[in-house]
Amino acid sequence: MPRSERSPLLLAGLLAVAGVAHFTSPRRFDATIPRALPGSPRTWTSASGAVELALAAGVALPRTRSATAKAAAAFFVGVFPANVQMAVDWRHRPAPLRAAALARLPLQVPLVLWARGIARGAEGRA
Repeated sequence: MPRSERSPLLLAGLLAVAGVAHFTSPRRFDATIPRALPGSPRTWTSASGAVELALAAGVALPRTRSATAKAAAAFFVGVFPANVQMAVDWRHRPAPLRAAALARLPLQVPLVLWARGIARGAEGRA
């Protein structure tokens, strides 16, 4: 399989695993929901998990890849406040957990760039 085909499938797999995790371990995601958002944290956890599963399917399919990869990039930007919330909440936790929470913050940048690159690659083949 050419590298250009592996990258979208890897992103789809990452999104699918994250989406499933929102339903199998929701409490850890509930804790990252910014308190400023209205409604129940579980509602946001479930909604973001469902979005990740939908994005995974769309990125995996060549026909919908470009538009869905753009949506995934926007999603990665949109969930950044949850990562900030986690870093703030975990600032007094043991050093390894604090480091993990802080490491998530810059991780969003390569995820956004990866999704944008997949979108551009899909447009080039259309």
